[in-house]
Amino acid sequence: MRLIKILSGCAAAIAMTLALGSASAMAETYALVTINQQALFFNQINDGAKAAAKAAGVDLVIFNANNVPSAQNDAIENYITQKVDGIILVAIDVNGVKPAITAAKAAGIPVIAIDAQIPNGDNVAFVGVDNTKAGEDIGKFYADYVKTKLNGTAKIGVVGALNSFIQNQRLDGFKKAVTESGQKVTFLDTVDGQNVQDVALSASENLMTANADMTTLYATGEPALLGAVSAVTSQGRTGDVKVFGWDLTKSAVQGLEEGWVIAVVQQDPAGEGKAAIEAFGKLKKGEKIDPIINVPITIVTKENVGQFKDMFK
Repeated sequence: MRLIKILSGCAAAIAMTLALGSASAMAETYALVTINQQALFFNQINDGAKAAAKAAGVDLVIFNANNVPSAQNDAIENYITQKVDGIILVAIDVNGVKPAITAAKAAGIPVIAIDAQIPNGDNVAFVGVDNTKAGEDIGKFYADYVKTKLNGTAKIGVVGALNSFIQNQRLDGFKKAVTESGQKVTFLDTVDGQNVQDVALSASENLMTANADMTTLYATGEPALLGAVSAVTSQGRTGDVKVFGWDLTKSAVQGLEEGWVIAVVQQDPAGEGKAAIEAFGKLKKGEKIDPIINVPITIVTKENVGQFKDMFK
């Protein structure tokens, strides 16, 4: 009987001990340390890893850090004590979590990072997207839209998550591409949605109120995009503010169909979770794995959004 448990917060250490104690006698056990379970993206990573674990006949435990960086360090330390066979990490603070990764390596426990790369980290592999390059890709798409649809001029506001290393990479790549395009784009304020939908909504509303002449909006992650879409809708600005962002949601799909959400970078989070579990399987067999396992993105527009609608039924 396989075990999949969702654990939340630092107080979950006792539950981890009990769960892993019962699992270790039956099968290899892997742990997935995630950021939160509010965002669909992270839940899809979980789902992909769960399905792959089931197919491989291994156990998976999942720890929800609820957006608290230190909770991820604590969870990894507990999983080291419990001697899991491997740890999958979706990091919040890519630098702050490095000592815990190094400790896992010293204990002979491989760590695979998903979504967020660990700079010079001791993880055995990274699975996910090159966020800076993908930011450049959507930036080039945006610049072309400004050139062809907005007469080469735009004012843009940004809804980000300033505590997220990868979302800052997405913004840096976007800005680089837009700047190099030569279009007359003015960057207005960047507000902090903190990777939380309600916070992103308030931040988006404040951004729009403070910048009545804003013509475009860029959201660097799923909660940011949810907040931005909700703010544009609630303030009746769907006619004059065009939205670009990351990670599809049901409301973003509707906006794409209506033509005021212009483009969304869509990753394959379930594929990332699956790839991490499969990589552990290779390591267990003594096989080598690539240090970077790239998962491609799709830029979703009105023209191709139909193929993604089934995700939200």
